Amino acid sequence: MSDKKVKFSFKVGDRHWVGDGFYVHGLLRPTAELNDYISPFILMDYASPKEFSPTSERLGVGEHPHRGFETVTLSYQGEVEHRDSSGGGGVIKEGGVQWMTAGAGVVHDEFHSTEFSKKGGVFEMVQLWVNLPAKDKMTKPKYQGVDNEEIPMIKIGDKSSLRIIAGEFDNQKGPISTFSEINMFDLLSEGEELNFSLKEDSNTIVLVMKGEAKVGDQSFDDQSILIFDKGGDNLKIQASKDFKALLLNGAALNEPVVARGPFVMNTEGEIKEAMRDYQSGKMGSLS
Repeated sequence: MSDKKVKFSFKVGDRHWVGDGFYVHGLLRPTAELNDYISPFILMDYASPKEFSPTSERLGVGEHPHRGFETVTLSYQGEVEHRDSSGGGGVIKEGGVQWMTAGAGVVHDEFHSTEFSKKGGVFEMVQLWVNLPAKDKMTKPKYQGVDNEEIPMIKIGDKSSLRIIAGEFDNQKGPISTFSEINMFDLLSEGEELNFSLKEDSNTIVLVMKGEAKVGDQSFDDQSILIFDKGGDNLKIQASKDFKALLLNGAALNEPVVARGPFVMNTEGEIKEAMRDYQSGKMGSLS
């Protein structure tokens, strides 16, 4: 057994608005340098905790299309309301997850829930884009909405716990079904060494949201993202007190990635076809 090593690390940087409801740090993006180490994940935005005042306005992102991948929203504080042109939708409350398979194409929108907007409060979320294998890019759209109580939470060690959103840990499975091999875990610790057995040659990413993580002789504080080398089959993290992180792990798709705006395909021709299909109304609408 050998330990995985950090290949890239970034301190969460400046924030920008996505629509008028999501004030995010743009983290992962599909680049030639990163693709081999982050696949099947494409993009990550982290809306670190922000206080919103009560309002009667709808704050969020209006109608827009997607094709060729899945959008995943993890709500840590606050509530997100979603609807799409395939008929999927709902409200994700604190601790919940929405997993939308855009597949052949959907139009959707995302807003703070009506209830959260009325009351106001602290909002914190992560949004991910997860790539679909080439054979599944034109699959029928699908929506999975999972409440906090449906996600297994297990103790690891004496002072730590893990939530299984997708994949498997200690013979327990998460509630989300995926098209490729993916593990997605929330980690909480009050300070101890955490060890995870992961497949060698798989890709592993850790977003440290709170506290500090020590990996080997390197220390990384809160709001850091760690991208690991493919080598090794054990992820070892020395967690600080009050530690909170998101762990992503998956088998690389090893396929071309062409990302243009809201579409992620394998060729430029497929991107152009997606644009034509959206403009001609083939992805539906919310009206």
